[in-house]
Amino acid sequence: MVNLIINFVDLPKRSNVIAIVTGGSRGIGLEVVKKFLMSDMHVVIGCRNVQAGLDAVEKFRNQDITSGKVDVIKLDTSSLESVRNFAREVTSLIKQLHILVNNAGIMFTPYTLTEDQNESQWAVNYLGHAYLTHLLLPLLKKTGDNSEFCSRIVHVSSCAHVAGSINFNDINFQRALYIPSEAYAQSKLAQIMFSNALDRRLKEENAKVLSISVHPGVVDTQLFDGTFLKKVAPWIPKLLFKTPEQGSRSIVFAALSDTLENTGGIYVSNCQKTSMSSYATNIEKQELLMKKTAEMLSLIEFC
Repeated sequence: MVNLIINFVDLPKRSNVIAIVTGGSRGIGLEVVKKFLMSDMHVVIGCRNVQAGLDAVEKFRNQDITSGKVDVIKLDTSSLESVRNFAREVTSLIKQLHILVNNAGIMFTPYTLTEDQNESQWAVNYLGHAYLTHLLLPLLKKTGDNSEFCSRIVHVSSCAHVAGSINFNDINFQRALYIPSEAYAQSKLAQIMFSNALDRRLKEENAKVLSISVHPGVVDTQLFDGTFLKKVAPWIPKLLFKTPEQGSRSIVFAALSDTLENTGGIYVSNCQKTSMSSYATNIEKQELLMKKTAEMLSLIEFC
């Protein structure tokens, strides 16, 4: 029943605030973009299909959402090269970054290795976003130091993380049997663990940047297309799941709410702080994840 709780979010004016939303051309991400624009923000959409992003923007611009500014830049979080190119292009476009929403994701996909030889759900949901965060962190820190508010990094995770664990010896399922739901849970758990570890580091540095993870709810988006549930009972998502607009509310709350200022390292659901799994809060495992992530990204220093 917790999925059916719907919270409303006040949209404060945030003129001159700049945000990046990955996967912002559809689903929950697009609804987040809309709300940010309604707050008069400058939003950079990172998505695989730039034309789809431009078309989505044109559609809601025709729905009388005329405030704010939008740019669309190609980003495929499954590709580390694409992440590097995006970070390079976006930092030449903007000189401040107040909010980074790591939203792009895939779910329950067949076993595939990316061009970097990483399991696809791990790459898209977690590793690409961890790398993007690393590349943009200097700009987030600089912006926070010169802003009234702390910069924020919002990681769009899932309640599925509670079923997850991380097989540090076989993250890419090259030896173990690949089960799509397990790989998805692993990637979503990693997002929360990374958020917690990162926030701890930021606090130690006295950096004005918050790292927050979010469960948007079980939302009827294109992520469910092709799943067994959508094939055999397509009416269930429409009846029981949140809409993308409803799912976007906790993300926007995490990104904009004044009540969370100076409150990083938390997990938000239904626009309120909630508990995460004991695995996600295990500091030893968090540090192991950070070390493993640095190795996978071939970085000596990571975040």
